[in-house]
Amino acid sequence: MVMADDKISGVEASAIDILKRAVELDKDRRFEESLTCYQEGVGLLMQVHKAITDAAKKLRYREKLQEYLVRAEDLKAFLKEEKEASKKVERIQIEADSTGHSYETLFGHYFNKYVTEVEVDDPYIRKDHQIDNFIRLCELIVGKKIPVKTVTLTTSKDPNNSLTQHDKLLIVGRSLSSHGIELKIKYSDTLHDREIRLNTGWVIKIGRGLDYFKGCDRFNIGFCDLNLRKCHETTVDIFHQGSVRATASTS
Repeated sequence: MVMADDKISGVEASAIDILKRAVELDKDRRFEESLTCYQEGVGLLMQVHKAITDAAKKLRYREKLQEYLVRAEDLKAFLKEEKEASKKVERIQIEADSTGHSYETLFGHYFNKYVTEVEVDDPYIRKDHQIDNFIRLCELIVGKKIPVKTVTLTTSKDPNNSLTQHDKLLIVGRSLSSHGIELKIKYSDTLHDREIRLNTGWVIKIGRGLDYFKGCDRFNIGFCDLNLRKCHETTVDIFHQGSVRATASTS
């Protein structure tokens, strides 16, 4: 049955409105709602594509359909993965003097293309080697080439040299800005917990914070490659905030 021109126009307008909404929701990270709109909009646009006869328009809609279908499948896979992941908690016990525990190895895979904001709580980003560790985390973020826009560091002020500490962190911030990332620096006198939070819902709690590596002479193996650096004993817990909510709702 051939669709009448006026009906095609109506379906076309609905498809365009719904797909625009899908894109807006996608940008706002409301992924479940976005996926629903993508699926509904694509269904309508397929009807239009099948009904129209204009070759140029048909080609344009075919390309848009492919784009929206790929994004919808991507979101569907991501949401399924996050739902499954939210049911488990990962605990990693790092033994004293053990190696193979760089940031990349421990939690690098959680920094995926959906991460746009990173929050770091660590009261001891004060001394040079501690700031170096924070830089290494920032290098991990930059090296992943993911769309992170802001990194928020909450730490405590160095009681002996807070101005120098802040100046050094400002230099880190300027370096990050050259990669399109804004560093927000906050200070707290009462901060105790040490954790990294991603706006995908993942939380990485490290007992010793970022500073779990033992000191290493700059001319020894392990100075540059943290996988070869000996570690202090600590525990790393990685969990999704969804698992916390699920546990709370059943308790």
